[in-house]
Amino acid sequence: MKRSILILAASCMMYSCATQTDTNPFLSEFQTPNGVPPFDQIKLEHYEPAFMKGIDEQNANIEAIIDNPEAPTFENVIVALDNSSPILDRVGGVFYNLTEAETNDGLKALDMKLAPITSEHSDNIYLNESLFKKVAAVYEQKESLQLTREQERLLEKIYKNFVRAGAGLPALKQERLREINKQLSTLGIAFSDHVLNENNAFQLLVDKEEDLSGLPQWFRESAAAEAKAAGHEGKWLFTLQNSSRLPFLQYADNRALREQIYTAYINRGNHDDANDNKKVLTDIMTLRLEKAQLLGFDCYSNFILDTKMAKNKDNVMEFLHNLWSYALPKAKAEAAELQKMMDAEGKGEKLAAWDWWYYTEKLRKAKYNLEEEEIKPYFKLENVRNGAFAVANKLYGITLTKLENTPVYHPDVEAFEVKDADGSQLGIFYVDYYPRPGKRGGAWMNNYRDQKGDIRPIICNVCSFTKPVGDTPSLLTLDEVETLFHEFGHALHGLLTKCHYAGVSGTSVVRDFVELPSQINEHWAMEPEVLRMYAKHYQTGETIPDSLIEKILKQSTFNQGFMTTELLAAAILDMNLHNLTSTEGLDVVAYEKEAMDQLGLIPEIAPRYRTTYFNHIIGGYAAGYYSYSWANVLDNDAYEAFKEHGVFDPATAMSFRHNILEKGDTDDPMTLYKNFRGAEPQLEPMLKNRGLK
Repeated sequence: MKRSILILAASCMMYSCATQTDTNPFLSEFQTPNGVPPFDQIKLEHYEPAFMKGIDEQNANIEAIIDNPEAPTFENVIVALDNSSPILDRVGGVFYNLTEAETNDGLKALDMKLAPITSEHSDNIYLNESLFKKVAAVYEQKESLQLTREQERLLEKIYKNFVRAGAGLPALKQERLREINKQLSTLGIAFSDHVLNENNAFQLLVDKEEDLSGLPQWFRESAAAEAKAAGHEGKWLFTLQNSSRLPFLQYADNRALREQIYTAYINRGNHDDANDNKKVLTDIMTLRLEKAQLLGFDCYSNFILDTKMAKNKDNVMEFLHNLWSYALPKAKAEAAELQKMMDAEGKGEKLAAWDWWYYTEKLRKAKYNLEEEEIKPYFKLENVRNGAFAVANKLYGITLTKLENTPVYHPDVEAFEVKDADGSQLGIFYVDYYPRPGKRGGAWMNNYRDQKGDIRPIICNVCSFTKPVGDTPSLLTLDEVETLFHEFGHALHGLLTKCHYAGVSGTSVVRDFVELPSQINEHWAMEPEVLRMYAKHYQTGETIPDSLIEKILKQSTFNQGFMTTELLAAAILDMNLHNLTSTEGLDVVAYEKEAMDQLGLIPEIAPRYRTTYFNHIIGGYAAGYYSYSWANVLDNDAYEAFKEHGVFDPATAMSFRHNILEKGDTDDPMTLYKNFRGAEPQLEPMLKNRGLK
């Protein structure tokens, strides 16, 4: 999610600089169809003046709240705060999206310059004693105000944000908190920039065709195109992007090259050079711990979890270790099966981490008579995307229509208008699917504009899928298919929201609930009925045959021991780091090894993210990476309701829409879930669907 500068999340200080108010597009409502960002008019020099003008505007609005002689009310304090930053909302929505999806040296430098300024602005708001008195006055009379549940939720959220930001601390501790926040704001940017730099720096350049043995033709063509673009025509270039690294590990017969690309990937940020992240992460952990202790918590994880569904670190650790007891034995059994396959080759080699994908693909063929290459032609990206759209139409009645003349920030980006069944507009949706040097790895959903009242949201999905090459379109792997459905599930959460206030709308929910809408949407991707809707051969148009669907379903729990174990290992690593009550002498790499050894993690598997490139815990998932597994319990249990009544049952779909997707953070997440499901979630469906029990 974006680093928001809204009152509910961030901050800045007074700062003067030259502005061109008559030409800066951020200083007024965007004069474009649907109010989308005018990317074709936005220039680098527009951002800083807009941030400063936005800070001035919000400061003036806050002064008006404080100076209002009327008694504090929900409207003149809480709603006024929720609406206090129009300019910052516009400029932040664009700036923080582009620093993730299409950055450059100018944006990086400005991001680093603005971070301490916006941090101080936030602290100036949350540590404003007069403002907090107004908020507290409303909070103290909440029982007599006859508020709606949504209004109560917004009031509680804002009040807690002030308390958690240190509003009740003495002056000296507040000053220290300001300094911590300022340092954390720049350290986080440095960490992410280092990872991006490492991704872009690595090149595995192959000049001998025999070293391509095992690689499919489409992948060879893609690597040749990458090499040509990088000035190495006649060679083949492989990178650390998922769309390059993973197929190489999956298909390359050359074991030494597999080791080279794998080793480069897992050692990002760990080279004792300009992009090293060990000290950066240690400093972040130390400052986070100090911040938590200033605010009355023993460790940072308990500070973070205090407002989440899980409540505290003990509940999370018990949950993760319980799942670990199912996942690790499954992973060990999978490793033994792969080793047998290697033994049969008679090379005397022992299974290593860089062998896992390669022999897993061989085992898939041996066990299920299925190779990913056999099914990829049926998963042309545009067809998969249309399939996700069609599912949303059948479930919720919505339609998505491509907009041809909407400004975009890169030629790869497309825009769609989203309408409800009655023809009313639900929002605008951008998709940005291909990797490039200015985009960080992975996939995510974000907002350019939040929904509140009659203002509809502007949402984006950003991914890094396989690029088209020549006459061959982008053909997705099964993992990429599920990723597209996953991110579109987040988008639906953002698009279908119906709230009155930005502070509780859309995906503004607690972190261990936000993955429910995304992960449940993955379930439809491989439903036979759905596959027949969108899985068409890119050359012949033939619908995927039932024989292939049957094979896909039979292998649905294949390799789940590995996938669950690497995910849980990262989640436990995240928690262990943030459970620390002292960081004295912390060596994050040594600590990671010790933590994984204590878990009994086998050497053939590394945590999905290691400490020096764990971007999730630098962003919004600090002490929160467990959320994917936590929400996996919710999504599997919730999907049982659809299976019980039919995967496109209208009543079930409308219940999910009305009780989950439309509600944002307007009530306690478990209350919302029980309103849909009728009971709290059960663990069994998740264990069954992952083949762990």
